[in-house]
Amino acid sequence: QVQLVESGGGLVQAGGSLRLSCAASGRTLSGYAMGWFRQVPGKEREFVAAVSRSGGNTYYADSVKGRFTINRDNAKTTVYLQMNSLKPEDTAVYYCAAAVVYLSREASDFGSWGQGTQVTVSS
Repeated sequence: QVQLVESGGGLVQAGGSLRLSCAASGRTLSGYAMGWFRQVPGKEREFVAAVSRSGGNTYYADSVKGRFTINRDNAKTTVYLQMNSLKPEDTAVYYCAAAVVYLSREASDFGSWGQGTQVTVSS
């Protein structure tokens, strides 16, 4: 497992942007697919985006496609989620996760999770 720490959440108006960061503690992320998930109280955790080990392949949820971009910097052991054109329905706690597979969108494939960062989008 790898320790992950998210940052960059906050309060933003609808239409605004935020960039989330996910840093690994003490080791490289190059052997892991990385993903972002989000959760609203009372609902199941929802897939948002994922990037392959190499960074060359990505998955996005339909709800964020065209607005969010996931990328990674293996040298700096960091993964980013650039969120543009934010909507109130994007409000959630966002979690970073690592999986020892090439690429996945299934939460069950991700064995390491961060503590989450709150994103609130006001209308």
